Amino acid sequence: MVRAAVLLLGCIGLHAVEIRGVFPGKEWEPVSKPQTLGYSSAKLEVLRAWMKTQHTTALMVSVGGHVLFEYGDLKLTSTVASVRKSILGMMYGKYVADGTIDLNKTVKEAGLDDVQKFLPNEERATLAQLLMSRSGIYHPDGGGPVEESCPTRGSQAPGTFFCYTNWGFNAAGTAFEKFAGKDIYAALETDLAQPIGMQDFDRAKQKKVPVLPDSLHPEYPMYLSTRDMARIGLLMLTGGYWNGKRVLAENWSNSLTTLITPASELYPLGFRWGNQMGTSRWGYGLMWWVWDTPRMPRSIDAGPFYGAYSAQGTGGQYITVLPSRGLVIAHKVNLATATGKEWVSPQEYMTMLEMIVAAGCEDGCR
Repeated sequence: MVRAAVLLLGCIGLHAVEIRGVFPGKEWEPVSKPQTLGYSSAKLEVLRAWMKTQHTTALMVSVGGHVLFEYGDLKLTSTVASVRKSILGMMYGKYVADGTIDLNKTVKEAGLDDVQKFLPNEERATLAQLLMSRSGIYHPDGGGPVEESCPTRGSQAPGTFFCYTNWGFNAAGTAFEKFAGKDIYAALETDLAQPIGMQDFDRAKQKKVPVLPDSLHPEYPMYLSTRDMARIGLLMLTGGYWNGKRVLAENWSNSLTTLITPASELYPLGFRWGNQMGTSRWGYGLMWWVWDTPRMPRSIDAGPFYGAYSAQGTGGQYITVLPSRGLVIAHKVNLATATGKEWVSPQEYMTMLEMIVAAGCEDGCR
């Protein structure tokens, strides 16, 4: 393990706290006694027993870069579903910072016209609005009738309404390649995988999926292991630093994880289900899900999920960061072998998070 002073940027950029932390080298090293990190071995064993009742392929939990808990096949490489969007968001930062990508460009100026031409008001949507899923553009994306999940085309002005649709994220991929001058997967390798030492990244496994005849903008699936997903989460936790070197543009992780759309404004309405049931409050930032709680003064303990953010994908793919606890949780379900009945639901995943938090020893571990 490479030991270093880590700058931990917490609570959605409200303040920074310097802590002692570690970065994995070629391998992650688990701790032998969770008590040394402030967690109960007995409670983590309860979590392990409960995991055996779930359809999880792998789960990895780290605290400040120390491995706290491992379960399942951490090295298995499989699709991370919509987690790909959050990772693309991370990749944008370098090129936004140096002026290569201008997020104020409109989709028309960016040449993102599709099979169905833009309506006049759609032409005014910006690249930034694509990243925040507030473009007001509701084109087909190969995933079924768009009118079943979003409002009528042309009914929402750009920037005024959140609707989660693959078209905007796929178009953001096309725009990235056009302005950065790099294939997404080439950039994923050179800008992220190599700098943070991903153990299992295989460029040959990464292949785009056309969605013609619906759209000219293909999907860009990403295939990663759970332990490499945990490296991505650790990079976000440290504000874009890796072993003393800056990998993400300065403050870019804060930009991605600042709440833009509160949970009460999510659309389609299914995204609000957890919020209505009181078990989840995930809103949205720039291609990352963000825990929706009011910003509080530093002296007030607003709970373990305050400032949390998460990359989330269908079926149980997650990279979740809890800055207030220094926690990174990476969770995987192998969609190549799991049927819909074998997925892990958002509610089941939230239970895992709550069990991990509850394993902490507030008064010291014995």
